[in-house]
Amino acid sequence: MDASPIGEYLRARREQVRPEDVGITWSGVRRVPGLRREEVASLAGISPEYYLRLEQGRDRQPSDQVLRALSRALLLDVAASLHLHRLAHPDSPVRLAPTVDVVDPFLLQLIEQWPTALAVVVNSCRDVLAINTLTAALDSRFLKVGNNLVLNVFTPGLKEMAPDWEELAAGAVAALRMSASPDDPRLIEIVGELSIRDEDFRRLWARHEVRPSSSGTSLTHVPGFGVVPVRWQNLDVLGTNGQMIITFFGEAGSIGEHALRTLASTLVPSAR
Repeated sequence: MDASPIGEYLRARREQVRPEDVGITWSGVRRVPGLRREEVASLAGISPEYYLRLEQGRDRQPSDQVLRALSRALLLDVAASLHLHRLAHPDSPVRLAPTVDVVDPFLLQLIEQWPTALAVVVNSCRDVLAINTLTAALDSRFLKVGNNLVLNVFTPGLKEMAPDWEELAAGAVAALRMSASPDDPRLIEIVGELSIRDEDFRRLWARHEVRPSSSGTSLTHVPGFGVVPVRWQNLDVLGTNGQMIITFFGEAGSIGEHALRTLASTLVPSAR
């Protein structure tokens, strides 16, 4: 029998938990990575037979009590636990809606009020829907309307350029799985395309990791300065089915701040 989405998720997360992380001592050679099915069942306080049915897709609607117990057994954080509940109860209020690609005009006005910060509006599948004037001035091959930020991560150029590419890619995949609705046609299209052409994506997607993406540091090419470090911050836009503003800015006194202010001064003199 084909595994259900919840079965695939449980199996992937089970394989990532080390026995010692949950207090299991063992000796000799283990034939499977991570935990055995019966170990997860014991930790969750359910029968091995019932857990097997969950992984095999023969029981697709476990109770909230069972889901909470499995979350504890598999050491799931809040985001991963929420994703487990979403897979088990796809018709519940936590279900995510498909992507929405229409950007509110007031949101477009807002991002133009940040003359020395880059601002990008994306949907829940990380398609770029809008950029502000400063971002357009970068003439970036990645931050363009119509591009997809996850597809961008898996381009050969970025793989070679980014020193922390593995961490970047793992974060992008985990955030995509968290933000997009599992049955969104756009998500299915992105996963299908990357699964065909990129072995690294197939490996990372199979891990079923789920976590939010909120802030960090990245490298951005600014005309006249080359590649400079900037901070980035994600801002959820309520009432838009998952749209988000990603803003990039230089920390006070940094070369990134100087580069962005200099670029902004060529567009808006008052931004100096």
